[in-house]
Amino acid sequence: MPEFRLLRIDLWRQKAREERIPDKVLRRFLGGRGLGAYLALREIPPHADPLGPENRLYILTGPLTGTVDASQGIEAGRYHVVAKSPLTGVLGESNAGGRFGPWLRFSGYDGIVLENVSEEPVYISIIDGEVRFHDARHLWGRGVFYTEDRVREELGRTGPDEGAVLAIGPAGERLVKFASLINNKGRAAGRTGMGAVMGSKRVKAIYVYGTRDVGKEIVDRQGFMEAARKLHEKIASNPVSKSLNAYGTAVLVNIINEHGALPTRNWNRGTFDKAAEISGETMAEKYLVDRRGCWGCTIRCGRITKVDDPVFYTSVGKGPEYETIFAVGSNLEIGDLRPIIKINHVLNDLGMDTISFGNTVGTLMEIYEKAVNGELPKEKAEKLMKLLHDVKPLWGNAHAVIQLAYKTAYRDGIGDYLAEGAVSFAEEFGCPECPAHARRLELPAYDPRAINSMALAYATSNRGGCHLRAYAVSFDVLGVPVKKDPLAIDMEKVRLVKFQQDFFATIDSMIVCKFNTFSTEPADYVPLLSAAMGWDDFTEEELLTIGERIYNVERLFGVREGIYKDTLSPKVLEKPLPDGPAKGRTAKEALEAYLPEYYRLRGWVDGKPTRETLHRLGLDEFAYIVS
Repeated sequence: MPEFRLLRIDLWRQKAREERIPDKVLRRFLGGRGLGAYLALREIPPHADPLGPENRLYILTGPLTGTVDASQGIEAGRYHVVAKSPLTGVLGESNAGGRFGPWLRFSGYDGIVLENVSEEPVYISIIDGEVRFHDARHLWGRGVFYTEDRVREELGRTGPDEGAVLAIGPAGERLVKFASLINNKGRAAGRTGMGAVMGSKRVKAIYVYGTRDVGKEIVDRQGFMEAARKLHEKIASNPVSKSLNAYGTAVLVNIINEHGALPTRNWNRGTFDKAAEISGETMAEKYLVDRRGCWGCTIRCGRITKVDDPVFYTSVGKGPEYETIFAVGSNLEIGDLRPIIKINHVLNDLGMDTISFGNTVGTLMEIYEKAVNGELPKEKAEKLMKLLHDVKPLWGNAHAVIQLAYKTAYRDGIGDYLAEGAVSFAEEFGCPECPAHARRLELPAYDPRAINSMALAYATSNRGGCHLRAYAVSFDVLGVPVKKDPLAIDMEKVRLVKFQQDFFATIDSMIVCKFNTFSTEPADYVPLLSAAMGWDDFTEEELLTIGERIYNVERLFGVREGIYKDTLSPKVLEKPLPDGPAKGRTAKEALEAYLPEYYRLRGWVDGKPTRETLHRLGLDEFAYIVS
């Protein structure tokens, strides 16, 4: 039976030890996100400083990671990162593709835990089970792209198939609270500030390489390959997969804009008159160089782009994704892909989450506008203008956004305040109603006033405002698995949101890509896990119970920290949309209608799991949290 090999690294002592995770734990949490949540709740002390030595950073794969290459791809090239978030104060976690996850497994380990704090900046290499610490003082302050190249040069591993590098940029070093982890120069574990946690531990990068064949560890190789073949065929033939291949995630720009749900001008509008100019179709026509997938991917949604324009020139690079196009495009009223591609390139190199950055700059632009119009308290306006110095954060000013990216990453002037996130920035400058967020995590690119299921999805997401815990857009807009009216109060949507939350928790724990879920269902993964792990009696019901268990563990972390109220910020909860199909709507009516039914389905009371629910899920060890 395969074992999960966890590498615990004590950074202060520069010691590493291997720990084997028992099968009984894996069968309850699978790996990835689930195992990370369970370990974090057990090991991170209550009310620990997210940027202090007591916090731990878990970098984890799952039992399906790296098992099948692209020819039979099941999109199993991802990894998951978990720690207490410096941005939200609750359990932070983020998921990324690229190649780092499989190469971590090939290096000899299925997961890494970074503990304590290194005395000096280091980078870590893990090659066929051997762990080494390297001086990284010469890399401190450098961007992600330079760091990856230099690490590879120093280790003599410069080939494209010679391992992978996970790195932070200056933003992570300077503890920007939405700093990201980047691998393959553009694949980001972007949300909740995991890059700041790694920076607080003075780890600049991790390189992984090895010759371990994880396929040979599968218990029933023949059964696994047959199940993988069937899954591959379903994914490859699905129309959504084909659209993602053709236009990437930016295929959504026009679709969401037509529904009046494309956040514009810092969530003050739901439609953008230049949406077509920043769409996936326009990107494919003018700036696309190639399409690329993560390791073992058949969809290949990744965009490789290049801008030759001398003003916004970029070399060949990854992205941008739909979320980035919203965050630094429509949200800031930038209607030109050239600067959007440039800003994305800069943010990847600096190591910052594009969603949080775009929302935070949008909040600044709105507050700046209020200051210019005399709508801000005098002392706040004077402080803002002094800190801005020569930066003019006007709507549509792409050059100012690029300036602000560097200022934020290096905490220079106004950037020192922006680095704290949109909510803290807004509170500091007297406009707490300006940002759109849930649990202090800035919202992604779907306005819940126009897609009302997202109100419930955002509000109940354990990590804060997130579209990846439940992608209600699939049924409210795309018609997967059924088509719903995005503006109608429909209680069936509550069941669908909960189902996605539980199912997606298992997707992030196996780990495979969520784009699979447009064409697959839980039953498709039962034979894969059964064959891989030797769980002959594994069922679809058990799979979904695992997802429910994970979701409750994550909620318990928030309950323990005193942060578990399921609500949204006033920007979307109370302020009506002024335009589009959802004109006059707020998110309040839908959220108030959906929450009671959601709590009933979950077995929660006012956002907290009951002791009976914990007992049913085998979580009695954590019952003290809700007592």
